[in-house]
Amino acid sequence: MFSVALSVASCLRAGTEVHVAWVVSSDNLPGLAVGDSVALTPGGGRMGALGGGILDSHLAELAVSGIGRVVDVTLSEVDALIAGLTGPASARIAVVPASSLPERTWGLLLNREALAISATVAEGRLSDIEVHTLSDAPPDEIAESLAGATGSIESTDRLVSAFVPVTRLAISGGGPNARALEDAARLLGWQVDRSTEPDTAIGLMATLSPLDAAVIMGHDVEASSRVLAAALESSAGYIGALGSLRMQQNRADWLAYRGITDLDRIDGPAGVNINASTPSEIAVSVLASAIATLNRGA
Repeated sequence: MFSVALSVASCLRAGTEVHVAWVVSSDNLPGLAVGDSVALTPGGGRMGALGGGILDSHLAELAVSGIGRVVDVTLSEVDALIAGLTGPASARIAVVPASSLPERTWGLLLNREALAISATVAEGRLSDIEVHTLSDAPPDEIAESLAGATGSIESTDRLVSAFVPVTRLAISGGGPNARALEDAARLLGWQVDRSTEPDTAIGLMATLSPLDAAVIMGHDVEASSRVLAAALESSAGYIGALGSLRMQQNRADWLAYRGITDLDRIDGPAGVNINASTPSEIAVSVLASAIATLNRGA
C-alpha cells in the first residue's frame, strides 16, 4: 500500500476515480506477498503490479464503481503454466474505492506509518471501512495486527488488514558491490530498489523516509554527486557513499560549489571498518553501519 500511496493521492486530488486492491491471502503464488497492493483506474489503468504481473489480466474486472469487496481469483491451468507454476494457484483480493478511505490514510502511508484497514464483510462486500493507527487505541484485534508484520485477519463478518512498513534501501550504481549489497539487504527482509541511471536513482531518493537507507556508488563524480544531493534532500535515515577518500572529497567539492555544505548525514566512505575487500564483505560492512544508524534514529 505504501508504494501506491503517492499515485492514489494524486488521482484523488485530480478528481480521478481510483480503486486500491491488496492481497489478503494467496495459495501457490510464490511471487505474491500478502499486503502487495495496486491502484486501478477506469479503462484498465494500473499503477503497480501484483506478483510481477501474474494477476494483471484479472485486475480490470475487480474495480466496480463505488463498491468495496473481497474476491477470490483463481488462475487457469494455462495462466499457471505460463507463470511457471505447478498446480492450481489462487489469491484472495480486497478492493475498495480509494475515496471510501479516510483522507488521512494517504498522508499516513506517505509518511510510512503503520496502519490497519478494517471493514465489515457481508456477502463479499466491504462496508463501514475504517483506518486505525497505533496511536488510535484500536480494538485488541487491530492493535495485535499492527504490532507485527503486514497481514490480514479475516472472519465471517470482518476483515482487518495491517500494513507495516519495512526498511527500503535505494542503491544508485551497478557492479558486483551493488549486487552484493542488494542480495544482503533482501536477506534482512528489506525492500530494495536499485538503478544505474542517475535520473531514475534521483527519483528513488525522493521517496525515502526516516525508516529508509540510501547508498550511492559510482566513478562518475557528477552523476553520483547529483544522486547524493537528492538523498540529502530526502528524509532518508541513512545515507552511505561508497568510494575512496579522494572520491568523497571530489563529491564534497561538487556539492559545495552548488551550495550544499552540510554533509553530516553522509557516511563516507560507507561502512563499518572491518577491512572489507570482497563485495560480500563490503555489503556486510555497509549494512552494519546502516542498521546502527537507523536503530539510533528509531
